[in-house]
This record gives sequence, structure tokens and C-alpha cells, in this order.
Amino acid sequence: MPAPLYKRVLLKLSGESLMGDQQYGIDPQALRAFAEDVKEAYDLGVEMGIVFGGGNIYRGMQAESMGIDKVSGDHMGMLATVINCLAFQNALELLGVPTRLQTAIHMEQIAEGFIRRRAMRHLEKGRIVVFGAGTGNPYFTTDTAAVLRAVEIEADVVIKGTRVDGVYDKDPEKYNDARRFETISYKETLDRNLRVMDMTAITMAQENNKPILVFNMNVRGNLRRLLLGEPVATIVKE
Repeated sequence: MPAPLYKRVLLKLSGESLMGDQQYGIDPQALRAFAEDVKEAYDLGVEMGIVFGGGNIYRGMQAESMGIDKVSGDHMGMLATVINCLAFQNALELLGVPTRLQTAIHMEQIAEGFIRRRAMRHLEKGRIVVFGAGTGNPYFTTDTAAVLRAVEIEADVVIKGTRVDGVYDKDPEKYNDARRFETISYKETLDRNLRVMDMTAITMAQENNKPILVFNMNVRGNLRRLLLGEPVATIVKE
């Protein structure tokens, strides 16, 4: 079996990725497809943490239009991420992959509270750790939570799954002449406002020298290809 490039990674997936062809919620087929791809990565011997967004269920930015204050709205979004994490945890365990769910908000009947050393110990024991509830604080996105967890668990890279095969100079779904980058610096990403992740997340990655790999998670087997070094992702690095 070929050896993966990375020993430990943090995978960031949006909540929308779980919708499949639905307008909201969780599509069982999409859920299982992502779980099977993660199992392929797990079978390579890669230690993996996973952070989910909650946009398929609720977005904090919806709060104002509903008359809900920003902090309450963000807390609702955090709870939405936990729903996604529970679904994905169960999908992985149905495939025989050992997991642990840790949340930034304490909810002992559902998950472990996030403790850095415990999370790292789970990874060392061959368990995938799913991190829910973002950072546990309002005003921070799940992108920022992903980079934060990557730094805390000493992951080699942050891997962000999207609908396109990397970072482009403009939206490739709208413009046929969009140019794809094989590599790009943190600074250029920010200067061009390419929205790979939010500014806080990219700045944190830059300060901690944590490369970000952006790839198309919707192509089956792409995660395994990325980990084995195939050029299926754009690398954002110093």
C-alpha cells in the first residue's frame, strides 16, 4: 500500500455538503458517500479530525432576518453542527470506523467536552475525532474552528472539501475563463479576497504555518488521492 503524505490531518466539511440534491437537511446517500471516502483515508493509516459546518440546518447569519440576535443565532448554528457530527459519527461507525465526538459546548449526555490532550490520545489510538459546536463562541466561523483544532491537535495540514477542485482567481461555476492555482500564498489569498476561508482562519493558519489544501470532496476517492500526493488540490501556504 502506498504511504500517505501526512500522518495527521484536519478535514473541514461544510454542512451544505451533506444536503446532496436536497434543499436542506441531510441526504443519506451524501452522508454515506462522504463516510466511505473518509474510511478510505482512515484505511491508509492517517489520523484524522473532522469539523463540520451547520449551514444545511441553520446559519447564524439568518438570525437577524428572523428577529433573533446575532449571539443566539450563532449558538443555534453551533447546535446544528452537532446534529451533523452525530449523523456522520454514526455513518462512520456503520462502516466499522472507531470515532469520538467532542464538542466545544458541554453536553455530557451526547458527547465529550473538547479536551486537547484527550483528543490527541484518541487520534493516537486510531479513532477519528469529530469536533462539533465550532469554537463554542459566537462571531467565529467553523472555518476558524477547523484551523484552531488543527493547530491544537498538531495536524500537518487543514483539508477543506468544496464543490470545486481547488482555488481559482474567480468563481469557476460562473466564469469559464477562471484560472486555477496549484499553490497560492496566504497573503495573495487575502489580498485577492478569494474566500478560501474567512480572514481569521487564514491568518491563524499563516501564523501557525498550517497549509490549507482545497479540493473537490464531491468526487469519490479524491480524499484518498490527495493524501497520496496526487495533484487534486490547491495548496495555500507560506
